[in-house]
Amino acid sequence: QVQLVESGGGLVQAGGSLRLSCAASGLSTYTMGWFRQAPGKEREFVAAISRISDNTYYADSVKGRFTISRDNAKNTVYVQMNSLKPEDTAVYYCAAALRRGGPDIRYDYWGQGTQVTVSS
Repeated sequence: QVQLVESGGGLVQAGGSLRLSCAASGLSTYTMGWFRQAPGKEREFVAAISRISDNTYYADSVKGRFTISRDNAKNTVYVQMNSLKPEDTAVYYCAAALRRGGPDIRYDYWGQGTQVTVSS
């Protein structure tokens, strides 16, 4: 069982930045992803990164504004979120997958989520 712990959420004004972190032991063996769920909406894919960072995937809505990265030595994956918009407001979840891929693979483990609120 992998325990994923997200941090870094908070309240930010539109145009601002936040960096989310997700820590887990043994993280280097997993494809890692970030998802989000806004109130009244389904959970959606945000970004993913392969085990050795040779492939990254982004939702169209965040491309050019968000950057996913990982530090396997620190067992941590990050998402740097710039130029934030009110529509980015959601609970952000970290997820780990035992297979390669991006948005369409099955993720096996999930964190508890961290709230990101972007004010206009």
